[in-house]
Amino acid sequence: MAYRIPNIAPIDLNQRKAVGVSIPFNGNAVFNSTFTTNNQIKSNLINFILTNKGEKIQDPNFGTTLSSYIFESITPNTLQSLEQSILADVRRYFNNTINIQQFKIDVKYDENTITATLTYNYLNNPVETISINL
Repeated sequence: MAYRIPNIAPIDLNQRKAVGVSIPFNGNAVFNSTFTTNNQIKSNLINFILTNKGEKIQDPNFGTTLSSYIFESITPNTLQSLEQSILADVRRYFNNTINIQQFKIDVKYDENTITATLTYNYLNNPVETISINL
């Protein structure tokens, strides 16, 4: 009798072997390990979004231009430009890896903050969400 094998990345089969390092660096150790591909992709996305273009020496186009929006006025044009910039950069580097479900920007004018929320999934795995406050 045949049975269906769940969609698990081969690297996730050994539960005692770490896949990578989680970001942000907080917790009991300086470098906390991730043991699933889903957690590592989430850490990779956070790292990618928070890295400025030109920071990575071997790949100057790696990262986003998020830091250039920090002291800009919060206008509809700025928010639209920010959204297009981040989505284009993420799609360029993670096109074959993740499927972006939604990108949403929430603005709190009285606190002068922007929260960017990216909802995505990896293969047929559950939907994950990343939120970054500016």
